[in-house]
Amino acid sequence: MAVALYARVSTVKQAEKDLSIPDQLRQMRDWCARSGYAVGMEYVELGRTATDDRRPVFQQMIAEATMDPPPFEAIIVHSQSRFFRDAIDFGLYERQLNKANVQLVSITQPTASDPAGGMMRRLFSVFDEYQSRENGKHTLRAMNENARQGFFNGSRPPFGFRTVETERPGRRGKKKCIEHDPTEAAVVRKIFDLYLQGDAGQELGHKAIAQYLNARSLSYRGKPWTKTHVYQVLHHTACRGELVFNKTMHKTKKTKPEAEWVVAAVEPIIDAATFAAARQRAAGRAPANVPPRVVNSPTLLTGLLACGACGAGMTLSTGKGGKYRYYTCNNRLNGGAKTCGSKSIPMAKLDQAVLGSLAEKAFTPNRVRTILAELKTRFQSGQSKEQQGLAALKRELDAADHALSKLYEGVEKGILDLDSTLQARAQGHRAKREAILIEMAGLRRRQDLPLASLSAIKVQHFCQALKNVLLGPNKAFAKRYIRALVSDIRVAGDVVTITGSNVALAVAVAGTSALDQRVPRLAMGWLPDQGSNLGPAD
Repeated sequence: MAVALYARVSTVKQAEKDLSIPDQLRQMRDWCARSGYAVGMEYVELGRTATDDRRPVFQQMIAEATMDPPPFEAIIVHSQSRFFRDAIDFGLYERQLNKANVQLVSITQPTASDPAGGMMRRLFSVFDEYQSRENGKHTLRAMNENARQGFFNGSRPPFGFRTVETERPGRRGKKKCIEHDPTEAAVVRKIFDLYLQGDAGQELGHKAIAQYLNARSLSYRGKPWTKTHVYQVLHHTACRGELVFNKTMHKTKKTKPEAEWVVAAVEPIIDAATFAAARQRAAGRAPANVPPRVVNSPTLLTGLLACGACGAGMTLSTGKGGKYRYYTCNNRLNGGAKTCGSKSIPMAKLDQAVLGSLAEKAFTPNRVRTILAELKTRFQSGQSKEQQGLAALKRELDAADHALSKLYEGVEKGILDLDSTLQARAQGHRAKREAILIEMAGLRRRQDLPLASLSAIKVQHFCQALKNVLLGPNKAFAKRYIRALVSDIRVAGDVVTITGSNVALAVAVAGTSALDQRVPRLAMGWLPDQGSNLGPAD
C-alpha cells in the first residue's frame, strides 16, 4: 500500500534546531518498513501550529489526497497532534479523507477502523486540544512574567530598537532585551519632528512623511516606507518608554482588557510631551473631530468663520462658473434669504481684511505687551489657588491609581473574576484618572508659561515675524498660524470680530523661532476657558 508521511513542528525555533522533524520521519519510515507500506510522498511543515488549517503544506497534502484517484491510500503521522489539535476540525478533515478512501494512521496511537476506533480517535483529539490550550495558558503566563521582568518576548522589536542578549545573574542561559538602534532611533525622532513641525512651512501627514523618507533613501528595514509604517511609529508607546505586551488576542487581533496588559519600561526615544503632542495632533485631525475639508482646504478661513446674524458657519461659494469666490452663511446657502438675511462676502476681500487687521492691529508690539502683562498679573494672583488645586488633584490621582492597583492585584491573584462589571469599574477609574491628568496638565502649563522672560525685544521680534507670515505669499503657512491663535471669526455686516486665546499667544511669543517657516506647535492652544476677545477688526 502506498502511503504519505506528514511531519510538523510548531515553532521556527524547533525547525532551526532540526531535531524533531528528522526523528518523526525516521520513526514513521521504520514503522512503514515493518508494516510493509511503501512511502510515496513526504510532507514536512515547519513552524506552523496545528490549532488551525492555515498551513500551506497541510493544504497541499489534503488537496492531493482528495484527487481522483488519490496518489496514496493513507496518511501516516507520528501522533494525531501532528495532524490537528482542534477536535472539530480534526473530525471534519478526517471525514473528508474517508470520503476519498484515504486513512489517517498514527504510529503512536493505533486505533481500529471500526466505530470504537473512531471514538478513540475523537478522544485523542479532544485531549490534544485540551493539552494545547493548557500549554498556551502556561506559556502566556511565563511570557507575561518575562515581560514584567523587563525582557523582550517578540522576534522583531518595534522600529527604533534592536534586540540584545543579556546574562541573568545566578541563572543559566540568556534572555533578550531591547535597546535603541542608533540609526532607526534617529529616523523615529525625524518622523516625530516632521509630523509636529512640518517641512518648509508645510504640514506633513503619514503619507507625505513616507514620501519624504523614501525620497531620501531612508528605508523601513530594507523596504520602502508606507503611511502604515509611519502611523505605527507615531503610535507605538515604546517610543515614549512603555513597551506593552499581551495587548491583543493572538488569533483575532482584538484588543484585550487593559487589566491583562503587561507594561515594561524601556529607554524612550522621544520624551512623553512630544509623544502626547503627536497623539493630540492626530486626534485633532481625525475625521470624527475635524472635517477633512477644514484640515486640507486651501481656503484661508475655513472652519473659523461664523455668521454674525444666525451663528451658522460660513463656507465657500462660487459664482459665474467659479470665476468669483465668496464666503456665504451655510443657512442662507441651504435655505435661502428667508433663513438668514446675511450677505455673501468676496473671499479675497475678507481674507485681506482679516490678515491685515491681525498684522496691523491685533498683533502689534504695544497690544501684545499689554495682553501679556494682564496675563502675568492674572496668573500671579491665582497662583496660590492653582497650587492648592494641583495638590487636590494629586490626591485624587493617587486615590484613582490605588483603586486601579487593587483591582489589578485582585485579578492577578485570582480573587476577582475579570467579568464585564469589573471591566466597567476599571474603565471608570481609568477615565477619571485621564480627566485628572488633563486638568493637572492645564494647571502646570499655565504655571510654566515663561511670561517673565518675554522681553520687549522678544515681543517686537515676534510681532514682526508674524506680520511677515500673515502678509507673506505662503497663505497655507499663514492659515496654520491663524488657526493656532484665532478661535472664532464672526461676520456681521461690515463688522468682523476676531476672538483668540491669550495663552496661545503667550506660548507663540515664547517660541518665536518656530515662526521660521515651520508649522506652529502651540501645545496650549487647545485648553478651554483661555479665550479673550482680541477686539473687532473692521
